[in-house]
Amino acid sequence: MKGLKKGILGTLLFLALAVALIYLFNFDYIFKGIQTTYLQGYVTAYIDDHVDFDNRRIEAGSVQPWLKHSDYNERALSEDLQKKNEEAGTIAFLIIKNDSIWYENYNEGYGPDSHTNSFSMAKSVVAALLGKAIFDGYIKDLDQPVADFFPQFDHRLTLRHLVSMSSGLNWDENYYNPFSMTIRAYLDENIRELVLDLEVVEPPGEEFKYLSGNTQLLAMVLEKATGMTVSDYLSQSFWKPLGMENNALWQLDSYESGMEKAFCCIASNARDFAKLGKLYKDYGRWNGKQLLDSTYVAESIRPQLEDYPHYGLGIWLEPNLSTDVFYFRGILGQYVIVLPQENVIIVRLGQKGGKVPDEEEHPDDFYFYLEEVLKMLSRNDQKSSLKEPAVPGY
Repeated sequence: MKGLKKGILGTLLFLALAVALIYLFNFDYIFKGIQTTYLQGYVTAYIDDHVDFDNRRIEAGSVQPWLKHSDYNERALSEDLQKKNEEAGTIAFLIIKNDSIWYENYNEGYGPDSHTNSFSMAKSVVAALLGKAIFDGYIKDLDQPVADFFPQFDHRLTLRHLVSMSSGLNWDENYYNPFSMTIRAYLDENIRELVLDLEVVEPPGEEFKYLSGNTQLLAMVLEKATGMTVSDYLSQSFWKPLGMENNALWQLDSYESGMEKAFCCIASNARDFAKLGKLYKDYGRWNGKQLLDSTYVAESIRPQLEDYPHYGLGIWLEPNLSTDVFYFRGILGQYVIVLPQENVIIVRLGQKGGKVPDEEEHPDDFYFYLEEVLKMLSRNDQKSSLKEPAVPGY
């Protein structure tokens, strides 16, 4: 009995010490993480977690609904794709063909008007806002130094380095260490303070290194350049002109600080996310109006580093396929996949995502969804493998 009491007392003392150290070193955001994940039955961030945080509304305007294809939902998913969607908790699967909805399906009580977390697809949205800010004259060009807006940063660091993930900043991109910068940015109440403490520790523009801090700093530049929150600028630049069907929400670090988690966390739906894919497919043009400079879009969908062909300006690229592909991606398998030659856009939203195999740059489920959709579309040239290189002139 005495041993049991000592054990309980020791445990309590350990917990008290741990809590004291957490507060002493300003890691109290960890309690927020426990509250918003484990106590909700999750072990990590989840697609509905916008309800656990402060949000800013991204206002929509006059709705421009998608047309429905003449063959709308006439083709069933393959058995393999149905099984994958069930196992991975796919809540929305949408195929746009020739600018109209060719197929769509929702599960688990979700629908066309549901709001779920974009996760890192938001990085592509912030990249689009950079292009818009250049187009609108708020920013000079891609090669403008970050120091023009925040003088404490190394003058070698440019906006191009931020949006192409080649900044050389000392951000710790770790999704499993509770003390990492990425976890802190997701849960803490002052992202600006965290980001403004960053330093350039490697030469910018030389190496691809995927860092959420790049996008967060870029959003802070956009705030300063435009004089608007990034949510308001997104509403003005794209959400209203594209005729989005619903208002969206962008998670904030806190109501007091009011900074969007720009590296993630736009809560919207498959139909509205698809419109951003169409904007890029059509080189920034929408209903006869140029919303985004076509040269910026062209620059966005080409590699920015000679030795890393898989990333443009906030856009993922897969150059080793038999057809052009670029895409937005977020953890747990959030995708907007654009095939411009086919005039096709695929949106997949869900609870679980694939893994990036060793020595690869893209998740395995990305290839799976792409292959299965192309089979659905019954392309005559799908006899060859998608991973065969393109034939010149194809």
